[in-house]
Amino acid sequence: QVRVAESGGGSVQSGGSLRVSCTASGFAFRNACMSWFRQAPGKEREGVAMINSVDTTFYQDAVKGRFTISRDVASNTVYLQMNNLQSADTAMYYCAARTGMMWCPPSFSRGAFDAWGRGTQVTVSS
Repeated sequence: QVRVAESGGGSVQSGGSLRVSCTASGFAFRNACMSWFRQAPGKEREGVAMINSVDTTFYQDAVKGRFTISRDVASNTVYLQMNNLQSADTAMYYCAARTGMMWCPPSFSRGAFDAWGRGTQVTVSS
């Protein structure tokens, strides 16, 4: 059974850091494109970062230089390290996998990902 599960969200003050994690099972993690999306209240879900099977990474412009996506194949885990967090980063963060596809889509297309977690909340206070 394909499953992805997020953990590590929480509350932090503006300028602080958090790391969220996503553990995957039920598919070949090392050969999948993994991603993080987020959804703020009243807004559409948007892509934040992606990492492909050869560890090439992609970021939304708003988080470049502040967020880092990485993966640990040994533990089937993908991470999102978030630094210099701002109130605009407050959202539910979702992990998504493009199972069976080594390469990530050319853009943050929700339909390109077939396995989603339930999300973990990140709240940044000013």
